[in-house]
Amino acid sequence: MYQMFKNLAQVLVSSKHNMMSTSVNASRLIGKVAVVTASTEGIGFAIAKRLSAEGASVVISSRKESNVKKAVDTLQKEGHKHISGVVCHVSKKEDRLNLFDHAEKQFGGIDILVSNAAVNPVTGPVIECPENAWDKIFDVNVKSTFLLTQEVLPYMRKRKGGSIVYVSSIGGLAPFKLYETEEAHEMAVSAVPMGRLAVPDEMGGIVAFLCSNDASYITGEVLVAAGGMQSRL
Repeated sequence: MYQMFKNLAQVLVSSKHNMMSTSVNASRLIGKVAVVTASTEGIGFAIAKRLSAEGASVVISSRKESNVKKAVDTLQKEGHKHISGVVCHVSKKEDRLNLFDHAEKQFGGIDILVSNAAVNPVTGPVIECPENAWDKIFDVNVKSTFLLTQEVLPYMRKRKGGSIVYVSSIGGLAPFKLYETEEAHEMAVSAVPMGRLAVPDEMGGIVAFLCSNDASYITGEVLVAAGGMQSRL
C-alpha cells in the first residue's frame, strides 16, 4: 500500500512541480507589513520574497550586515520595492526590539511575524550534546521565539490583529542523518513518498497563504510540508 501511494505521489508531484511558476501574480498581502527573521538566504529569503511578491512590505534580518545588504539589494534589483533590512541576532534583546522598531518606522507597523531563525551547532546523538550547545539551541530556537512573540504583540494590537508563523523542522519528530555523498542523498530522498526534497520557494507559498485572509480561520495549527514523510505526533 505504501509503495502504491509513493508511486502515485511521484506521478502527481512530478506534473505539479513542472508547472510551478517562478513568478507570482497576487495581491492578497497588499497593505501588510511583515518581519522575517533569518531571511537573507534559503527558506527565510524565499519567504520574504514571496510575501513581497504578494504585496507586503517586508523587513529582512540576519546576524551579518553584509548578508542583509546583499539580500535587500537582490530583491530590489528584482523589482521588490517595499523592502528594508536590519541586523538582528534574535538572542539579543536590543536587536529584537530594534527590529520591530525599524519595521514600524519604515512601514508604519507590523502585521506579520515569521520566526525562522534557528541554530543546529552540533551533530550526533542527543545524549552526547554538550551543555553549551544545548544552551545555545534553547536560547535561539525556543527562548528567542517566545520573546519575539511577546515583544511583537504590542505592535500587532495597534493594527487590531496579525499573523505569526513559526518555521521548524520535521527533524524533531522524524530525525534523519545529514548527507555528504550522492548515495546518502539518494537514500534520504527515497524516504520521501514524493521522491524529492522540497525547494525553498514551496515554503514561501505556504507561509504567504497562512498570513493571508485565505487562512483567516486557521490558528494554532501545525502544517507539515514534508513530501508525505510520516512526521506527526
